[in-house]
Amino acid sequence: MSEWPLIAGQVFNGFSVASLYVLAAMGLALSFGLMRVINMAHGEMLMLGGYLAYLTLQVVPGPLGIIVAMPVAFLGAAAVGAVLESTLIRRLSTRPLDTLLATWGVSLILQQAARNIFGAIGVDVRAPEWLNHAWTVPSGLFEGLTIPATRLFILIVAFAVMGALSLFLARSRIGLLVRAVNQDRGMAAATGINVRAVDLSVFCLGTGIAGLAGVVLALLGPVTPNVGQSYVVPAFLVVVLGGLGSLKGTAIASLIVGLFSALVQILVDVSLAQVLLLLFVIGFIQFRPQGVVAVRSRALDN
Repeated sequence: MSEWPLIAGQVFNGFSVASLYVLAAMGLALSFGLMRVINMAHGEMLMLGGYLAYLTLQVVPGPLGIIVAMPVAFLGAAAVGAVLESTLIRRLSTRPLDTLLATWGVSLILQQAARNIFGAIGVDVRAPEWLNHAWTVPSGLFEGLTIPATRLFILIVAFAVMGALSLFLARSRIGLLVRAVNQDRGMAAATGINVRAVDLSVFCLGTGIAGLAGVVLALLGPVTPNVGQSYVVPAFLVVVLGGLGSLKGTAIASLIVGLFSALVQILVDVSLAQVLLLLFVIGFIQFRPQGVVAVRSRALDN
């Protein structure tokens, strides 16, 4: 058996991991690009999405349960994000370090709440039958290569979310307001734009996407109170590598990080792969501090 199936499988896994990273990092990029808020509770929005998927499947079992769970998780996480933004982040918006500490405290509270409600062991979200299979290449150069339907589904969801978000920001009136506030908050406010409402909308959108990411993440393993923490650190690395506040850069950086992690794991174990990933990001930023895509925004220039 040749090594090509192994390499191709790792490349596919890299794309799959990249799709999870881009869903997890998109909300962080949105909130930081517009509000300069580092939301340490972002990982708990993924966790919330996973638990909402579990609860939805208890009510709506069957093949369409996971499809119903997506809007439920999006709206549930967006609602929690609205409460968080309007009660905490808005009051600390002029003090970014205080916002970081406050959202970290919120993440600890949410983890403990999940532990009290669902237990520390975690719950399983079983994939429907139409996702519970895989395709195997029977012969040829890639003989033995296996493509799980679940990971292919996650890729499709990530592409759909990125496409919908790009259209929303480029074509909708809210997207126009978001771009105006992102360029110059003071000038946008002076022209009559309600920047607080725009902040709230963007933060809810970001947390909603994180909730959606939690649903697809739940298809790969049990949902635990700490599940979000496994993805929030790589998500921060993706945001930094992609360029602060750049959605295009976030997508490219997710692909770079996902492929780097998957391909390096051919040669080393998972722990060493994470160390090498961190060194790669640090080295990249030394040569290009603005990230993959430099964002020209007066908010980020200040």
